[in-house]
Amino acid sequence: MAMIGFIGLGNMGGPMMRNLLKAGHKVRAFDLSETAKKAATEAGATVVDKAADTAEGADVVVSMLPAGEHVKSVYLGEAGVMARAPKGCLFIDSSTIDVASAREVAAAALANGQLMVDAPVSGGVGGAEAGTLTFMVGGSDDSFAKALPILEAMGKNIVHAGGAGNGQAAKICNNMLLGISMIGTCEAFALAEKLGLDAQKLFDISSKSSGQNWSMTSYCPVPGPVPTSPANRDYQPGFAAAMMLKDLKLAVEAASKAGASVPLGSQASQLYALFAGAGHAGTDFSGIINMLRGAK
Repeated sequence: MAMIGFIGLGNMGGPMMRNLLKAGHKVRAFDLSETAKKAATEAGATVVDKAADTAEGADVVVSMLPAGEHVKSVYLGEAGVMARAPKGCLFIDSSTIDVASAREVAAAALANGQLMVDAPVSGGVGGAEAGTLTFMVGGSDDSFAKALPILEAMGKNIVHAGGAGNGQAAKICNNMLLGISMIGTCEAFALAEKLGLDAQKLFDISSKSSGQNWSMTSYCPVPGPVPTSPANRDYQPGFAAAMMLKDLKLAVEAASKAGASVPLGSQASQLYALFAGAGHAGTDFSGIINMLRGAK
């Protein structure tokens, strides 16, 4: 079993860390939240005072952080994780961040004699708790091979997307598509309401026709057709609109740097910015149907 450092014990990181403990690994954990630290201690982890302390003698360090600036501040510099970790240590960053930052930190790890993969996730809090997350992994073949058994303790589907940064690229492309398809699905159901078409009837037809998509069949934005969707619990997340907006901004930023055209991605980002700005940042992203209906 490995000695694992874990940084970031929030809604996603906390259950991921607990699954590593359940798999028999020893975990040295850090978070800024005292509540998260207490929960980690109760789960069986050793809690340390600084993020870099997790790397002392570690075989692997896993991180789940808000943004690229946080990842760079934690890993880089004289007081960072890389400076404290032994040669050959593997870093697994499961944050969703910009591609450029992911590649910058991975290059620094390589130069320091260490391995790194970017491994953002899909599957939400439920997947983190159940250990069924999907990991989209960027990094060398050697890094991926070393990361695989650790990731398998936290997830069900682990896909090697290519070199450093490609995990982040896969994540933001996927979530841009999700954000766009959710808006289209919401528009269709809102239009059906105006035309007097029952939502269940539209679902029954479209779920087996050319309009079929995940946003409708697994996460339907109206109550009823999919009992597990947030629409049935007043749009409590789930996947918050603020998180969708973050991912859409990352996609638009990446497109700008790559010279790619993403007109629908840009429009989706603007719509989610309006939705979040109207006080719904903490609402599930499928709740944007209410804004399209004209609700406040």
